[in-house]
Amino acid sequence: MNPLQGLQYGFGIALTPENLIVALAGSLLGTALAVLPGMGPTLIIALLLAPTAGLPPETALIMLGAVYYGCQYGASITAILVNVPAEAQSVVMGYDGHQMALKGRAGKALSASALGSFMGSTIGLIGLLLLAIPLSKAALTFGPPQFCGIAVVGLVLLLRISTLPVRKGIVCMLFGLGLTTIGLDPITGQPRLTFGIQPLGLGISVVPVVMGLIGFAGLLEMIIRPSGAMAVKSPSFRSLFPSRSEWGEVVASGFRNSPLGFILGMLPGPTVTIATFVAYRFEQLLPHRKGRVKVGEGAIRAVAGPKAADDAAVSGNLVPLLALGIPFSPVTAVLFAGLVLHGVEPGPLFISAHPNIFWSLIAAMVIGNVALLVLNFPLVGLWTWLVRIPQWLLCSAIIVLMLIGAFGLRNSLVDVYVMVGMGVLGYAMNRWGFDRTLVILGVVLGTVIEDNMREALQASVGNVTTFVSGPISGTLTAVLVLLIFWPLLRRLLMHRVRRPAAVSASGDVAASVEEPDLRGK
Repeated sequence: MNPLQGLQYGFGIALTPENLIVALAGSLLGTALAVLPGMGPTLIIALLLAPTAGLPPETALIMLGAVYYGCQYGASITAILVNVPAEAQSVVMGYDGHQMALKGRAGKALSASALGSFMGSTIGLIGLLLLAIPLSKAALTFGPPQFCGIAVVGLVLLLRISTLPVRKGIVCMLFGLGLTTIGLDPITGQPRLTFGIQPLGLGISVVPVVMGLIGFAGLLEMIIRPSGAMAVKSPSFRSLFPSRSEWGEVVASGFRNSPLGFILGMLPGPTVTIATFVAYRFEQLLPHRKGRVKVGEGAIRAVAGPKAADDAAVSGNLVPLLALGIPFSPVTAVLFAGLVLHGVEPGPLFISAHPNIFWSLIAAMVIGNVALLVLNFPLVGLWTWLVRIPQWLLCSAIIVLMLIGAFGLRNSLVDVYVMVGMGVLGYAMNRWGFDRTLVILGVVLGTVIEDNMREALQASVGNVTTFVSGPISGTLTAVLVLLIFWPLLRRLLMHRVRRPAAVSASGDVAASVEEPDLRGK
């Protein structure tokens, strides 16, 4: 199907009464939960994995996708009103958005955020349609060596761009990879690292690991260190709408930054966060016009632009997940777990094997974006009321539901123990400065690496040159070597640059010392 036919097919599924209700409810639920300080998109989606386990695959994934986009807008409400960002990408929204709120322009900031979110997500979904299908077709020519190479390069690149020291990053990555070795060997069927515990023969599922490291750990953090309720003044409905010139700034900024955010979103790493900061910097570099507020002092374009880049980057994140089956960010890793939970394998065959899920997911996101744009204006008062709910009260109820949901995944107490254990470990990792994201991506990509590596070695009868033969494998190997030895290469290059400068400086010093003697003679 071409994109138009696919969208028509997807809307036919998404507009059924049950799926339409789920899409609208997911958008509003994501917004409502993301409004609460400390509740970011990754945490919220991890919490909702278990409750959606009993739904049909199309309905469940429509809900998760709608929740994802709802979270993106809800996080900006908290950042604008109380300057408490839920995740790193929301920090930028508080720069000028909270300045506007302090000056009595909170309604206009929320409107700019809503329109920027709508523009970014719409342009991002168009990019997703244009790139996901060709990329998945191109990926059909890949074999196990190529997929193994992509996963290894992605994991090493994520390790390189992590803010952690290299040693801590390697520990997190190896721990995640080690979790994938527990269970039955996928080829020989022999138990590995089960320690005689029969339920461990099924392996450690990625779903309770994600729920524990992100969801349970996040709730423990909020219970142990609660922020309490916040007093927030709700803006009036009349103050929500910017002037005509401000609408022009919002639209222009959204169009400028949406393509930028989408392109950055397809790259490995925390690219959604990077996209928002790059968009904000881009708005700073633009020439200032007289009569308009400067960026940093409550400029409305500095709210709309980063928000558009934020939501466009979300769609960019989905391209490698759906087309290659490889998540490059924490949120897409959680969505990967949601797909696996419902027996759907993302990758090159995903669109052709599950067109009902792919196209209905796209259509539901379109519906959710329109719903968010229409409904969020009159519901601003409700969102500000939710900010006042004490966190400990909400978190206690969610933990009970998570325990029930973890058991219901496979009717196994092992999943409950894994989730609780990972939750405690995730809380400790967060306090000690370790990156839980690398653990999750290690669990997700570890299975991809092992399965494809062993298939490639079996097909080549143990010939390891299969991983470097061919243009794609050779290029991936070259990139991998460059990433591994980049610190050493950078030192050598810096040394070669500094050495001529030092020689030149010493020559100048010698000449200045000799010059008085020559003049004296």
